[in-house]
Amino acid sequence: MKKEEKRVIKFVTGNKHKFKEARDVMESYEIELLWIPLPIEEIQSDSLEEVAISKVLSAIMIVNPPFIVEDTGLFIKALNGFPGPFASYIFRKLGLDNILKLMYGIENREAMFVAIGALVFDTNIFKIFRGEVTGKIAHEKRGRHGFGYDPIFQPSGQEDTLAQLSINEKNMLSHRGKLFRKIGEYLIKNF
Repeated sequence: MKKEEKRVIKFVTGNKHKFKEARDVMESYEIELLWIPLPIEEIQSDSLEEVAISKVLSAIMIVNPPFIVEDTGLFIKALNGFPGPFASYIFRKLGLDNILKLMYGIENREAMFVAIGALVFDTNIFKIFRGEVTGKIAHEKRGRHGFGYDPIFQPSGQEDTLAQLSINEKNMLSHRGKLFRKIGEYLIKNF
């Protein structure tokens, strides 16, 4: 019986934290994720799907398939979905303290993290996946793990923020963990 080859997929992202989380999820599907740390140009759009497709079009010029690109948004209900698809830009410009100031005195702290991933098979074929987690914005930063908005995002049904969880615990609950489990399930059936 011939030993099965390990499946290998590239993940095109400039964010090493995203890569580490995704790699850990994909390992459970016996898929090796290779980090391609390219700074792919990101359009500004109200649609995470449009941003992901734009990343596909940029990456396909540089990276041979198969590969994955991903984009994430944080949607805060009381702020009409702000920062939404602009989460990364707003995080760099405002930081967590200013997001918490925007939320000062607001009782409804509902929020949702959404991750959109595009799995590219060749230059003409790709498939879009979505992972999301509901929760709320905490009243203060808590936790030392994770990155980005993790210290202020508390998933539904949890007392801890994402930054208070281990990477394995976070991957079980997070938008990115859910996204990459969907991709992993798809790949073990189709790759």
